[in-house]
Amino acid sequence: MKQLVSILIICALALTACTQKPSKAELRRAEKHQQDSISLTEQQRSLTFYQSQLEELMPVADSLLPMFKYEKNEKYEDHGFYVATGYNGLRVKVRDDGNSMLMYRNGKRVDDRETCLKGASKQEKEIVDRAEHLQIVMSDIKELEKRIARTSLEIQKYEKRLQK
Repeated sequence: MKQLVSILIICALALTACTQKPSKAELRRAEKHQQDSISLTEQQRSLTFYQSQLEELMPVADSLLPMFKYEKNEKYEDHGFYVATGYNGLRVKVRDDGNSMLMYRNGKRVDDRETCLKGASKQEKEIVDRAEHLQIVMSDIKELEKRIARTSLEIQKYEKRLQK
């Protein structure tokens, strides 16, 4: 009988050892691992979304760019400009990152669309419209490229954490 009681006690101790709660450190590690897995999935979804948006914008940019001539002075300029010219001295420049659009009439810079297009032909209005569209598209493309780069770095960070 004593042996049976000893065996039961040993089995009870073994069961309690198996059912012991994990330590707080183990719980934190498991929680951190789960959070990193969720973050990795979110970043991967974001990357897919940004890449699909970029794929949609590239054909739009490709359709607009042939209407412009690219100019950049390598010595003095960090950015180039897509330039379109029209009649009556109209010249429109869109910075290649989409951060600005400059309009000139007879060699003088004009700050607003209405002044620039006063007395303008239909073709000149179309040039300015295309330039504005190009500016928006180029700005969106550059922003998406930045987001893709940042998101790719985040993905690498979470993948490294999860390998540990």
